[in-house]
Amino acid sequence: MKVVIIDYGAGNIKSIQFAFKRLGVDAILSNQPEEIIAADRVIFPGVGEASSAISMLKESGLDGLIPKLKQPVLGICLGMQLLCNDTEEGQTKGLGIFDTSVKRFSKDLKVPQMGWNTITGLKSNLFKGINDNAFMYLVHSYYAENCEQAIATTSYGFEYASALEHDNFYGVQFHPEKSASAGELLLKNFLEL
Repeated sequence: MKVVIIDYGAGNIKSIQFAFKRLGVDAILSNQPEEIIAADRVIFPGVGEASSAISMLKESGLDGLIPKLKQPVLGICLGMQLLCNDTEEGQTKGLGIFDTSVKRFSKDLKVPQMGWNTITGLKSNLFKGINDNAFMYLVHSYYAENCEQAIATTSYGFEYASALEHDNFYGVQFHPEKSASAGELLLKNFLEL
């Protein structure tokens, strides 16, 4: 199976690559459209600031390519947020795959939300064998608003969408590559979709 991690300059790609290696898969880092299109599975990571990440995608033309992908695609953290309609971070227009907006946590909450938190209301084969209320590792200051495409939620002062699904696109706010056995199982499930 060919797994490509999109390398566009805004991702924690090495830890994701190591997580797949533990599953026996050599994931390739690439920003080449032909390699991404030919992949069986695509990972769209992201760490950093939304407007600069979108700029890097536009510079490489990947902003037009990603929404056209037909194989399973997994957006992680900022990658998931960029798949939404828009984000308050830098007043950035997203790729519009998930029909929701990304907002900044209020000043009443400790920001960023950092550490372990539970995911509940699991609704997808992505979570096969993962218990409701499983702990996942999160580090973020912005969140996707709860919506019909939410397949998991997390509570941090209120409920927000911590995982999304639409057609062949999946997104998780948490970092499966840093989320111990539950995160590893999620990546394994993604390979088996």
